[in-house]
Amino acid sequence: MTRIQFRRLDGILLLDKPTGMSSNAALQVARRLFRAEKGGHTGSLDPLATGLLPLCFGEATKIAGLLLGSAKAYDGEIVLGQTTDTDDAEGQVLLERPVPAISPETLQAAIVPLLGDILQRAPIYSALKQGGEPLYVKARRGDAIEAPERQVKVHAIEILEQQPERLRLRVTCGSGTYIRSLARDLGETLGCGAHISALRRLWVEPFREPAMVTLDQLRALVDAQDEAALDALLLPLAAGLSEYPRVDLDAEQVQRFCVGQRQRDPSWPRGLVAVFGPGSAAQGLGQVDNSGLLAPQRRFNL
Repeated sequence: MTRIQFRRLDGILLLDKPTGMSSNAALQVARRLFRAEKGGHTGSLDPLATGLLPLCFGEATKIAGLLLGSAKAYDGEIVLGQTTDTDDAEGQVLLERPVPAISPETLQAAIVPLLGDILQRAPIYSALKQGGEPLYVKARRGDAIEAPERQVKVHAIEILEQQPERLRLRVTCGSGTYIRSLARDLGETLGCGAHISALRRLWVEPFREPAMVTLDQLRALVDAQDEAALDALLLPLAAGLSEYPRVDLDAEQVQRFCVGQRQRDPSWPRGLVAVFGPGSAAQGLGQVDNSGLLAPQRRFNL
């Protein structure tokens, strides 16, 4: 078996994750196809789920945490009348209940408490850690688990389709929101229970209209030995910074930024900023205080 010769590679791949594969498994497959020395993803998608999984290679891994905290949108299919231990179709059915006749008005009223800043209890089969161990590990071992509640933000829930025992919803939400938990809680409010049967992530800020690429497309380019076409699929690191205020520095200012020196300009935007040099080359992240003082936070070695 030929040993992979990994290489320095910087950029962002907008992967269309297939169903049945964990986010980390998808990352490792893509990383090997690109032969990238370093890679990371920007927040796990459940194995059941498909859709946008931004992958960061090389220096782009330094902004993976920023993308993890971004707003996201999902299309989900919900089965009414069945509660499962995983809150999705991959779990064991714990309880079956008859589904009452649900009017559009009743459904909309049940959705209202799930909007805005809410406390949400994570599924017991989740990657959240408790005592240094993921909850799903504890659950598979049979441990008694009290899943934590966390505050999350749900911007909108749109009803795409309503059938007697099945719903399709579009959810726009903030970081850390479990769509499985929304389905579970909606089912309890409706009095019949529910679980997610299909889930697709549509976008993650700042990639609102992503041109996603599948693993099969990547494999085809590798098989064709077309590394140039493969690399052309990567977005520059700067593409992940488009939502942040921008500070442009000249060559001398870039030198000072790169050695960690602070510098001031009252015209610079306040807060966390993306720092660029001549030719719009991304230099790093900085924090600008109320006086216009720019403090380097993270430097990109591009």
